Amino acid sequence: MRDLCASAVEAALAAGASYADARALVRRNQTVTTKNGRVETVRDVESEGIGVRVLVGGAWGFASDRRLTSEGAVEAARRSVAFARAAPGNHERRLAPVPPARGTYRTPLERDPFAVPLAEKVEHCLCAEAALAHTDVKVAQAFVRAQSEHKVLLSSDGADVEQELVECGAGIDALAAANGSYQIRSYPSAHGGWSAQAGWEYVESLGLEREAPRVAEQAAALLRADPCPAGRTTVVLDAEQMQLQLHESVGHPIELDRVYGMEAAYAGTSFLGAGDLGSLRYGSEKMNVTADSTMAGGLGTFAFDDEGVPAGRQQIVEEGVLRGFLTSRETAARIGAGVGGSMRADSWSRMPLVRMTNLNLEPGEGTLEDLVGDVDDGLYMETNKSWSIDDKRLNFQFGTQIAWEIKRGRLGRMLRDATYTGITPQFWGSMDAVAGPEAWVVSGLTNCGKGQPGQSAHVSHGAAPARFRDVQVGVRA
Repeated sequence: MRDLCASAVEAALAAGASYADARALVRRNQTVTTKNGRVETVRDVESEGIGVRVLVGGAWGFASDRRLTSEGAVEAARRSVAFARAAPGNHERRLAPVPPARGTYRTPLERDPFAVPLAEKVEHCLCAEAALAHTDVKVAQAFVRAQSEHKVLLSSDGADVEQELVECGAGIDALAAANGSYQIRSYPSAHGGWSAQAGWEYVESLGLEREAPRVAEQAAALLRADPCPAGRTTVVLDAEQMQLQLHESVGHPIELDRVYGMEAAYAGTSFLGAGDLGSLRYGSEKMNVTADSTMAGGLGTFAFDDEGVPAGRQQIVEEGVLRGFLTSRETAARIGAGVGGSMRADSWSRMPLVRMTNLNLEPGEGTLEDLVGDVDDGLYMETNKSWSIDDKRLNFQFGTQIAWEIKRGRLGRMLRDATYTGITPQFWGSMDAVAGPEAWVVSGLTNCGKGQPGQSAHVSHGAAPARFRDVQVGVRA
């Protein structure tokens, strides 16, 4: 793979490129799903190829080839140069200078998930499903997944890196139905469970079978629960919902290609401006957000991004003030800050984009009980069910699978169909408490969409439960 990348870079420079990088990739994905006691899916897919990105006259060109051969590498390089030459208009692009990156990286793990027999994975799912048994649960589902990625990146700036990344995850869902209504409870989250860059030991640590009876009982209880009332109140969000709140209303707006309007076709741009750096109040003084591609177990963890920029930790929001953006070498040069480090592609056939690494809401102090205990009247909301946010990441609505009324510092009756709405800076400005390190949880999601053609990134978030005052909940009358 290294020789093929070297041949591609050499061919691109010979064809007239001022800059070139080549990324060879071999990826394997495996998924096992069961539903109502039967195996529903066993999927095991491999993909390999090489992608070549070039600058010619300031214009980007990209081409790929599924053949990991010298012919495929050279042809992709020559096509990428031809595409760049065909770009209309005049282009002026600079890349932030970085020292030549050299090195290797492999995900630390105890048990390779691809060495686990399929029969063991099926049994793991079926046992978790069996523990979801309940009269009102009509659909029980479980799944496990794994992905391995071996990639080599070489560039004309001297990058020469090789990485092997391994991840896996799992989840369960219980759908209860009675009298024409239905409710769902998931563990450890909806929308694909939780994953981590780790071995099979991570799947076992989730304890699907252990948590299943609680999940089933709650799904059934929601059928008889009262609906969430509408109004303005204090809201405490669990760590999982905070992770999605962080992802949608902080992670995407701080992608600098969105800020500059370079990315708009999928899910829009950003309410932020480049001039907001260092001055815009994003939230309250309790809000501290970091981007960290060095975090152990994160799906956004690597040694080098897909431009060869070394991994690092960056302050994004400090005591409520915007301090950083997620950048590429190009956007970092344009804003005059940073060197990049957030460029990733979801395939050898796609051009890298600015993507979230591991974005974390740093912990505060106390426990979830402390947060709830300081609420006279409010809601505690748990496990995301739905979300909607506008194309500038400003106005949003989120729904959770379950909620509980808070009265005089204690959790009360269960509520169903709970939603809350907000405007990003005002909402984060209303945050008056974040729980401490003992309540801080890291989880990974695998369905972050961006780009056209669309790309799906894998990213992790760390967060603890947090409390927000004067929030609109339910459907406004």
